[in-house]
Amino acid sequence: MTRAQLDKRPDEIAAMFDGVADRYDRTNTILSFGLDRTWRQATRSALALGPGDVVLDLAAGTGVSTLELSRSGARVIGLDISLGMLRAGKKTRPDATLLAGDALWLPFADATFDAITISFGLRNIHDTAAALAEMARVTKPGGHVVICEFSHPTNGAFRHAYLAYLMAALPSVARKIASNPDAYVYLAESIRAWPDQAGLATKMAAAGWTNVAWRNLTGGIVALHRGRRPEAQRRP
Repeated sequence: MTRAQLDKRPDEIAAMFDGVADRYDRTNTILSFGLDRTWRQATRSALALGPGDVVLDLAAGTGVSTLELSRSGARVIGLDISLGMLRAGKKTRPDATLLAGDALWLPFADATFDAITISFGLRNIHDTAAALAEMARVTKPGGHVVICEFSHPTNGAFRHAYLAYLMAALPSVARKIASNPDAYVYLAESIRAWPDQAGLATKMAAAGWTNVAWRNLTGGIVALHRGRRPEAQRRP
């Protein structure tokens, strides 16, 4: 079994997700107490998509987020670095458009997409700044991004209890239900090390996104960050 370190080498990340692919969706629903569905719905709502929009769903995994976004009527393309996750997705969601690719080298021309989104995946990319800039490159001027990612609960007491769950209970539960429990130790460590809401907003602005704002979900366990690609894109 492979456990990625926090330096997030792409081959380690791909191997780690390959190892959890078959039980990934079920495990996430159990560990999040079913809130993963609510977070996906909130992401779709924040994107405000419509028929005719073309959307890139990064770190799409098994395509559960891709299908959720497709309910808007938009054309959604999912992309992930893990072949194991994509294979699992093709078995259960054959109608989803799922491609293999690296978020740091997106296989698309400039200004291809009306919108771009990534859910619980930016944290796993080796170079956050480069990924945010690459996302801006393939988004049309005036298009927008929504990032759904674990963040920092705003209430101190709640944050303390949440971190205790992350570092102790989550790995313990994962050992009983997950195909690669070590991956969920990494999950807990990476969430704790991830920047807070303002920190991610700063990174987005530095990568060229404008009108950056965020909305907390579930008390700040998750945050939705939104940004816009300016009409005249400046290079970060």
